[in-house]
Amino acid sequence: MSVQYPTSFMFIAAMNPCPCGFYNHPTIECTCQPGAVQRYLNKISGPLMDRIDLHVEVIPVNYNELSDKKKGESSKTIRERVIKARNIQEERFRNIPNIHCNAQMTTKMVNQYCKLNEECMETLKMAMKKLGLSARAYDRILKVSRTIADLDNSENIEIKHLAEAINFRSLDRENWGK
Repeated sequence: MSVQYPTSFMFIAAMNPCPCGFYNHPTIECTCQPGAVQRYLNKISGPLMDRIDLHVEVIPVNYNELSDKKKGESSKTIRERVIKARNIQEERFRNIPNIHCNAQMTTKMVNQYCKLNEECMETLKMAMKKLGLSARAYDRILKVSRTIADLDNSENIEIKHLAEAINFRSLDRENWGK
């Protein structure tokens, strides 16, 4: 028997890059045996990774950066920008039932709302080929690009939005962990 329940959730996960935890570390050398990193990463299936919109590699922050007194962007400012972007998306999809944000777009909607100029098309084509990305990753990149453009209050997806979205697919890269 199969049962479907209406759900909407945000999945957030974290993992070490390898068994010892130091693969790609800026100052500590990874002590894993050859092939161990790839075997470790292969524990998470490609289709599952494909369904995760953002892959962010986080490197340790050194003491000088932690103790730096320079003020970054405040949480309040970031929150306001996110609310503004969500309002843009609500307005974009106001006449479409059950669609409230870019992540919920169908492929047809992606084609309608995520139009790219020639430079962006070429960049995405090159990234798809070079990084060996799937069709699902293609849609994810476009949706994330649209969201980044919304956060930037930009009507169109620009090359900087697309490049940032492509960078969020780091674990899709064929050579990561090899």
